[in-house]
Amino acid sequence: MSAKRVVALIPAYNEAKYIAATVTALAALPEVDEIVVVDDASTDRTAELAAAAGARVISLPANSGKGAALNKGSDQIKANIVMLLDGDLGDSAKEARLLLEPVLTGLADMTVAHFPPPRRKGGFGLVKGLARKGIKFYTGLEMQSPLSGQRVMTRPVMDKLLPFASGYGVEVGLTIKAARAGFKVLEVPVQMTHAETGRDLKGFWHRGRQFCHIARALARAALVK
Repeated sequence: MSAKRVVALIPAYNEAKYIAATVTALAALPEVDEIVVVDDASTDRTAELAAAAGARVISLPANSGKGAALNKGSDQIKANIVMLLDGDLGDSAKEARLLLEPVLTGLADMTVAHFPPPRRKGGFGLVKGLARKGIKFYTGLEMQSPLSGQRVMTRPVMDKLLPFASGYGVEVGLTIKAARAGFKVLEVPVQMTHAETGRDLKGFWHRGRQFCHIARALARAALVK
């Protein structure tokens, strides 16, 4: 066990297909002291399966979105280092150890997972492009994976970033906040995988919402110096 208390915080909505494997993979990491899953009012067995795999489950009464789930979970954990991870990583969640090492050793205040290229074509890069350009404009950071939700940070970083933005703008918002506050942000290559959206109606609808949420997060950043 690490001398510093490490807690993995996972917001999850209808992740019954992956959540048990995700929790099991994280539980196998010797540095991780606790795994907390915030069940965002799932309509499947996400909460039940997460608990059975060894996670502490916090259940929200109504679906509130990723940012709200993270805000709720952050209030109920005690940690020196916090890992923010998605519920659909499955066995590849074990790669989170690569994100943890630079923070444990003081090389970074926050690490961000840089994923390998997607296994299938999704959108046309508009969402990622907006996020990347927005982050660079406000902070000067060149991010390869600006939308990555897989992050590790010290508790002081998390406290500075709270509350997290709502919707799909949460990652962009917290990156800008962290950089502006003077924290060292480091991208780390990983071999993680997760559920991917394709070039179908559902996928384009998802990315359209992402684009709008990120645009709002960037607009808010312009108002906060």
